[in-house]
Order: sequence, then C-alpha cells, then structure tokens
Amino acid sequence: MKSNTLLIGGRWRRADAAEAIPVEDPSTGEVIADIAAATAADVDGAVEAARAALDSDWGALAAADRGRILANIGQAVLAHIDDLAVLEARDVGKPLSQARADVIALARYLEFYGGAADKVHGETIPFKAGYTVYTLWEPHGVTGHIIPWNYPMQIIGRSVGAALAMGNAAVLKPAEQASLTALAFARIAMEAGLPAGALNVVTGLGSVAGAALAGHAGVGHVSFTGSTGVGAMIQRAAAANAVPVTLELGGKSPQIVFDDADLEKAQPFLVNAGIQNAGQTCSAGSRILVQTGVYRQLLSALKDRYQALRVGPAMADLDVGPLISARQKAMVEGYLELGRADGLVAAEGRIVEDAPAGGHYVRPTLFADVPADHRLAQEEIFGPAVVVTPFETEDEAVALANGTEYGLVAGVWTADGGRQMRLARRLRAGQVFLNNYGAAGGVELPFGGVGKSGHGREKGFEALYGFSTLKTVAAYHG
Repeated sequence: MKSNTLLIGGRWRRADAAEAIPVEDPSTGEVIADIAAATAADVDGAVEAARAALDSDWGALAAADRGRILANIGQAVLAHIDDLAVLEARDVGKPLSQARADVIALARYLEFYGGAADKVHGETIPFKAGYTVYTLWEPHGVTGHIIPWNYPMQIIGRSVGAALAMGNAAVLKPAEQASLTALAFARIAMEAGLPAGALNVVTGLGSVAGAALAGHAGVGHVSFTGSTGVGAMIQRAAAANAVPVTLELGGKSPQIVFDDADLEKAQPFLVNAGIQNAGQTCSAGSRILVQTGVYRQLLSALKDRYQALRVGPAMADLDVGPLISARQKAMVEGYLELGRADGLVAAEGRIVEDAPAGGHYVRPTLFADVPADHRLAQEEIFGPAVVVTPFETEDEAVALANGTEYGLVAGVWTADGGRQMRLARRLRAGQVFLNNYGAAGGVELPFGGVGKSGHGREKGFEALYGFSTLKTVAAYHG
C-alpha cells in the first residue's frame, strides 16, 4: 500500500523529502504501507494553504453551511465503515470490533459538531447608558492538530471536527506509526464537499513535522494528544508565539470499589477499562482500589476473568490485540518483569497459539497487593497491566486515588448516594464516573485532565469554546 503523499491545499503531492516512512502491521510485524516524511517546508505549505482557505471559500461559509458539510462527511464515513475498520485494525493493531466502534465514533463526532456549528452564541452585556455591548466567538484561524497512534479516528473527530465547526482551517499531523486512516479520512472529506485547504494532512516524524507545526508562527492554536513529556515540548514551542494549547496527556486513572458496590456489574468495566486497545489508552482504568471487606472476593473474580482473556491478531477480533510496535512491547514487558520480580502477579491472559511470531503481543496481567508507591501504581504503563490495591476508609481511598501526578479520569463504585457526591467533588480528575466507567465514550462529554494529564477540554460543546476566541464589541451610540 502506497500512501506517501501529503494533502495540501486540496491537492495530493509528494513531500519535499525523498525518503518515505515504512508502516508495519502490529499483528505481524510486516510492512504494509509507506507514508511521506513531511519537512518543515511542507508544513509551511500546509499552513499557507489553510490560511488561503480562510481567505476564500471556507472562510466565507455561514456556520450552518459548515455544519452541513461536517454532517455530510460523517455520513460518508459510515458509508466506508468496513474499509476504515479494517484499515484501522491493521494499522493500530486493535481488534476489529473496536476499530469498527472507532469509525462509528468518528461519524458521531462529525454529526454532533455539524449540528453544533451554528449554535455557539455570544451574549449582550448590560452596560452604561448609550452603549450596546456584545460578545462574539470567532475562530483562531489556522489550527494545528498533532494526534497519537492509539485512537486516530476518534481524535480526528473530537479535535479536527470541533475546530472545523468553529470555522478554523486545520493542519493535521498524525502519528507516524498510524497515519493510514487519517489519510483515508481526508480523501473522504474532500469527496464529501470539504473545500480545499480547510483540512491539510502532513504525515511524518514528530521531531520534524510535528515540531514545525507546534512552533509555526502562522498557527493560532495547537491541539496535542500524547505523552506528558512531548506535551511539555509542544507547549514550549507554542509559547514562543503566544499561542494557546490544548493538551490531553497521560493518565493513571483509579477505579474505587467500596464494600457496598454491585460487584457483578462492576467486573466487566474493571477488566475492559484496563485492556481496551491493549491498555494503550490514556484514560485506562489501570488502578483498581478495593475496600478490604470485598477485596479478596473481587480479586478472585478478577483473576478468573484475566485468565480467560485471549490475545491475538487484530483481524481475529479477540479480547486483546498487539501493542503498536516492538519498542512499545519492550517498554511494557519491562514493567511486567518488574511486577513478576516483586511477586505481584495475580493472573495473566494467554496469547493464542496461532498468533503471528512477528506480532507485538504481551499477556494482559493483573497485579495484586501493589503498594501505592510502587512504580506499577505510579507510572503510566500504556499496556494491558492493571494493579489492585486495598484500602480501609473513604479518606484513604481518596488519598490513594489522588496520589499520582496524573488526573484524567476516575471511577467510583458504591451504592451510597452521599459518598458518590462527596467523591465526585474530592477526586482530582477531569471526569468522574459513578457506577460506570467511560459512559460508553459519549462524544457529548467534555474530556481533559488536570496536573500532568494536561489542560483544556475536548469533546462535547465545551470543545467549541477552546477552538475559538472571545471578542467583546462595545458600541457607543449616545
């Protein structure tokens, strides 16, 4: 598969650099595509094309017309659901059913933001006699979107979709490990009527194309999803141009289970939140905190569930697929070996016998009785590894939950309504789920973190404010 072209100003063209970047199938380790290695000059061209779109057809559209185009693109995405799901499964390594769910989520984001495009209203402000004062929400202009490899389609929907709805023109830099569905989406969007230059796609290395986009003087806003370390670099680069940044970074999210919880209801969430996309999820529920009264009972049930998990190639559509790369596998295996050496392994899943030898597979692993200060309980592993830790009291549970440098998501399992409300306020997280986890990924729900999980919000209506800037108009008329 040859995909080594860039989308700039509505035209597909070669990158300035002659070399291409090979893309492998994580299920087999085989190269399945090549993508272009964009240079800083290519990024310059993409930003210029986006600015030109704002000064022409795209910038002249009414909000309702932008919304119709986004809705049309969403319908076109659904028309290509089978092809996109297979492409995402092969590119990222996630089980086919999970990839299919991501296609549906992308379409839903476009539907949601298409419907919201003409509903971001300013307000009038009571002021002195002789004045009429009102506010306007206006686009930043050119927005830069640097997205990760774990959920390309979903993050395109929540980031690029919201930016386009507000009238920005976007430059998208997908991760070099997984760019294929971003390129496919761009083709679909163009065919569905998106004006030239409204969306530009520059593939390539983060250290080259990503760095050029983050620090580009022509970009008015940068959205980044990825690691905390790279997020800090992105923020420093954008700060040189005084450009606002939305950062959605790492997590070490707790799920707190109290003695009065419905354990049967909780168990599927406790497991799935840790193994979805092979645990390569920033909001993974990777710490399970259990009150001592039900600790042994729940741990026994979780062991049974983990031992039944099957790992294999994406197209086999099992419980867990491969990790994205050999590098990621080595990093995750380092954590798993640490837990084994410390005698913390409670249960492991299994890799199916016919899994390709070149695939990047690891066993989903449940660790028990993990001290709160252990590396497994403090560091983001980004693999199918979950720790279980006991607690006695509500105060101890809160201290444990808030006891990392992250603050992205938290889950609480309890039948006590008062406790639910107390913990919703006390937990340091951007989202708190009560007797569920993830709320089925609702696109309407603002998402983002605190601490080293980042700042700013994507998803939901709130994202539209982040992708725009507020102007105050004060008219004196006597």
